Amino acid sequence: MPGENHHEHRDVSGGWLRPAVFGAMDGLVSNFALIAGIAGGQASQKVVLLAGLAGLAAGAFSMAAGEYISVASQSELARAEIEVERLELARHPVAEERELAEVFEARGVDPATAAEVARQLSRDPAEALEVHSREELGVSPSDLPSPLLAAGSSFLSFAIGALLPVLPYLLGGTSLWPAAGIAALGLFLAGALVSRVTTRAWWYGGLRQLAFGAAAAAITYGVGALIGTNGL
Repeated sequence: MPGENHHEHRDVSGGWLRPAVFGAMDGLVSNFALIAGIAGGQASQKVVLLAGLAGLAAGAFSMAAGEYISVASQSELARAEIEVERLELARHPVAEERELAEVFEARGVDPATAAEVARQLSRDPAEALEVHSREELGVSPSDLPSPLLAAGSSFLSFAIGALLPVLPYLLGGTSLWPAAGIAALGLFLAGALVSRVTTRAWWYGGLRQLAFGAAAAAITYGVGALIGTNGL
């Protein structure tokens, strides 16, 4: 039937899933590798726990600060360029209307139709700014990312991932193996979730992330064992 939608698309931008999963994955890999390195040096349960909690706090705050600065800088640049576009629309409305028509023509719209569409869109200054910003800058004035939201999401997701390998030590464990088991499960699940925004099979994404995480932990464990063995 006309207008009926026969298919659906996945969220190719990743939406909330991508930054949340990757933040948790980063926290899990980095903190488990840190714990493995400390445990490889034959450190006590308290030292391993302290290192894990310190790694969680430092990593989460670092991720949040970095994400805030990155998104804030991006938003400030976008607002500055949007303001330039706003002034151009006010000072040279005819030229800007023609510029918009040329954009539509470049996409295959015939010149007369492109000119009419540009004329109608240009009647509303807010709508004209919205369209020009999207077409020329690739951003929307009404949908700029929030630095606070980005920082909070990064902090929370990293902290959750980093907490997983620390849990056995918080509960009194003294061996690295329970932490390794939890970390392995978390890595596999995170990799499988990432497959939702890729074309890979869930098991491939899970095994790939597990392999990378295991390699990082094995290397740091070896470094810790080497340093501990030499008494450095």
